[in-house]
Amino acid sequence: MAESDKLARKAEDGNDSYISEDSSTLRSQTQEEFKEGGYGWFVILGVFLLNAHTWGLNSSYAVFLAYYLRTGAFGTSQLGYAFIGGLSISIALLASPLATSLVGWERCGTRPTIFAGGVFVTIGFIGSSFATELWHLILSQGVSFGLGMGLSFVASAVVPPQWFVKRRSFANAIGASGSGFGGLCYSLATNAMISNIGLPWTFRILAIISFVANSVASFLIRDRNKAIGSVHVAFNWKLFKRVQFLLFQGWVFLSLAGYIILVFSIVDYCQSVGLSPSQASLVGALFNLAQGFGRPIIGLSSDSIGRLNVANLSTLFCGLLCFFFWIFGAKSMATCIIFALLSGSVAGVVWATIAPVCAEVVGLALIPSALSVTWLVLVLPATFAEVIGVSLRHPGPGGYLKVQLFTASMYTGAFIFGWLLRAWKVWELETARLDKEQRELAIRDDGSLSSVLEHELRNSDPRNPTTNRPLSIVKGLWAIQRV
Repeated sequence: MAESDKLARKAEDGNDSYISEDSSTLRSQTQEEFKEGGYGWFVILGVFLLNAHTWGLNSSYAVFLAYYLRTGAFGTSQLGYAFIGGLSISIALLASPLATSLVGWERCGTRPTIFAGGVFVTIGFIGSSFATELWHLILSQGVSFGLGMGLSFVASAVVPPQWFVKRRSFANAIGASGSGFGGLCYSLATNAMISNIGLPWTFRILAIISFVANSVASFLIRDRNKAIGSVHVAFNWKLFKRVQFLLFQGWVFLSLAGYIILVFSIVDYCQSVGLSPSQASLVGALFNLAQGFGRPIIGLSSDSIGRLNVANLSTLFCGLLCFFFWIFGAKSMATCIIFALLSGSVAGVVWATIAPVCAEVVGLALIPSALSVTWLVLVLPATFAEVIGVSLRHPGPGGYLKVQLFTASMYTGAFIFGWLLRAWKVWELETARLDKEQRELAIRDDGSLSSVLEHELRNSDPRNPTTNRPLSIVKGLWAIQRV
């Protein structure tokens, strides 16, 4: 794997043309293409379990939030309760440099980092069971749980793409669907446990279950960092010099803002239109069920239709659902269930496709560094999205209108950034002039395309209209193409 080591050293220096000097490398990479499957499916099982017992548990905060808002359990403002849910996600994302560094450290690695994350998740729930004031919850359910979730998630998120090529999106989406199925189980179980055994013992039972499951997951997950020459640079800010990376950041930033408001608000919204707590919890559970089934479908269709195509169309579809169905249709138990099933299937598209799309933007070897920076960018929407959502909400009929409009606008804005990124990718593929085999590899890994593209641009005639970059990119906006 000398070629991969060379790739890693050049990528770390911020060199955009880091694969080869001509298109012959594309052919050699195609011939040496990793044979996917095998142990990779055990890795996916581990990631599935990990997501179910971290992000799935985090989804159940919608039930906790509704309980806190209705009962005023810790005697604080509504914004204080909303802040905890966003804080756990923002701490998870802030932990990305630490997790990336631990994974790249020879004395640690992927598995110990994931196990350490599971320990912090457990500590967070045990601490929450003894909380009597808001700041106790902030430290336990917010900081400790968020740190554990971040260490586990960041260390594991880059592993599935290493084991798959042709089925990369499908495999990644199966792993990501764990958060949906976990959210389904925990949404129903959390509501039932709070009603029957009280809040403290609910936290303690969740602590025991999560520790066992996350320990098993840490044992199953195994990376291929050395084999592919992964670059674990926590702060590779040179990536922001790339226009396509900035467009990628715009897509994930706005998608996450919309997603967090939707997933944390749907239970309380259902109660605001007259549903009982148990009915609202059921709607929240079905939303997570839709995520569990929707993400593998997104991944499977991404591999055949195109990752950027599916990611962007799913984002647009969710925005339209929020603009029209959520505002005008979701007023009863039946319509709320329909909205939960439809929106849940596409709301978390960013989690199902972020790693494969990132590979198309920066290349496979740079995924750890690119995602480490991306998690830091996402701290802002993770921290303040639900706070904004709660502040826009007011009692009475139509109290969620501003929340609905804001959420729909976030998804629509994300689609605009994503579609511009797609147009950029279409321009890259057209400019590189690849044959069918090379094109398939380039669609899956932008790192295989960079040097070929530079070579074509250096040798092209500037008077040739086909090399007019702005015009070519604009044409990509309406090009019907698998990307």
